[in-house]
Amino acid sequence: MRSLEDIPELADLHSGRSLIRVPAEQNVPFTSRVRAIVDTAEFQRLNEISQLGLVSKVYPGARHTRFEHALGVYHNALLYLRQLSKDSRFRERVTAHQAEVLIASSLLHDLGHWPFCHPIEDLGISGLVPHEVRASRYLSENAELSHVLREQWGIDPDEVLEILVPKKSDTGLKLLRSILSGPIDVDKMDYLDRDSLHCGVPYGRNFDRQRLIQSLVLNEEGDGLAITEKGKTAAELMVFARYVMFSEVYWHHAVRSATSMFARAFYSIHENVDLNRLFHSTDAEMIFELRAAAKDTPTEKLIDCLFGPQRILYKRAIELSHDQQSPAYTALAGRPYSEVVVITQRLIKRLNDEGLKLAEMDLVLDTPPPHREVEFSIDIFFPKQSQFRPLQVVSPVVDALATRQFDDWVKRVRVFIHPKHRDAVSGLNWERLLLEAVSSEG
Repeated sequence: MRSLEDIPELADLHSGRSLIRVPAEQNVPFTSRVRAIVDTAEFQRLNEISQLGLVSKVYPGARHTRFEHALGVYHNALLYLRQLSKDSRFRERVTAHQAEVLIASSLLHDLGHWPFCHPIEDLGISGLVPHEVRASRYLSENAELSHVLREQWGIDPDEVLEILVPKKSDTGLKLLRSILSGPIDVDKMDYLDRDSLHCGVPYGRNFDRQRLIQSLVLNEEGDGLAITEKGKTAAELMVFARYVMFSEVYWHHAVRSATSMFARAFYSIHENVDLNRLFHSTDAEMIFELRAAAKDTPTEKLIDCLFGPQRILYKRAIELSHDQQSPAYTALAGRPYSEVVVITQRLIKRLNDEGLKLAEMDLVLDTPPPHREVEFSIDIFFPKQSQFRPLQVVSPVVDALATRQFDDWVKRVRVFIHPKHRDAVSGLNWERLLLEAVSSEG
């Protein structure tokens, strides 16, 4: 029977043989069968899809791609497997073939992503399937990628899909999924570091990745990851890194201005475009399609502000947070986007009734979406006591940052307005206006 040590990618992890280099100074094993996946049209498409989309409107270096990210996640999967292979319980539960399925899945975990995916998913458009589900379209019977998986990896594409889009509750599969999608998964381990690097900020890089990986063990049930007590501080730093990246990058006010403008524009024209074709496109192709669909409509202004020759980001008129105990924040946070659009329209009407001259797309409303970030819930193993304890129980840092409504403290309610109207709306009672727009019947 093959062992984990027989897997070519693990054998080449530190061999210095065939490799590909990605920032920052990562030597990623590039075996012939990994190259075969990377060279497919389905995977190459990821080279034309940015990882952070509209974040580059504020952080100009944030132009890295999902292609680069996928290679980083794959590299992390090898590091995790190498560490976990030292755990006898892991070797009992995970075969070499299952480990290879995880390796392939780590490369392909973003296969179903389309440009500006997350802002579009937050819109709650009817019939829109999650990007993970769309991965199945690239792993169809006749796809080049499916052929590569079968012929060179000995993997059925459905095995990869079972990791990406869970249907079975098998313990071994649950364990593999936790490595790819869990509190300290290989995806977060890469994007926090990589996003921070390309944005030019230190926040997502200030945790000890090596120490955290070296502390990996199985949880008490054997169906997920835990860490030893030696990894406690590294885990706390990772929680803080994630919190600050949300606060200072992903939900930075100017990033959210661009995101809210895009969301409002996309929502207004999504029925006039072929979504299926659009979601197979690259960044440039989608922007071209959206500009064409918005031409000679009120939405054209928003699209041109974002993707035209001159960058024009809307300005904050008001910002409300959970800690202010604002009734307007409470009334707006977590609402479906369709309701947010109606409230935005009411707000514009009320402002115009008070003498302003706002066009339909001169004001956009940004609110925390209904779904919430996954809480950081992982166990710490104390070998001397042979005991597992939840990290949030033994760590006041994690208890404060990850279990006490993480979203509420990071995500704000904001009203953004076209710069030409900024002075005209200063001094308005926005709390009252927002609450009236929420409660109004028309």
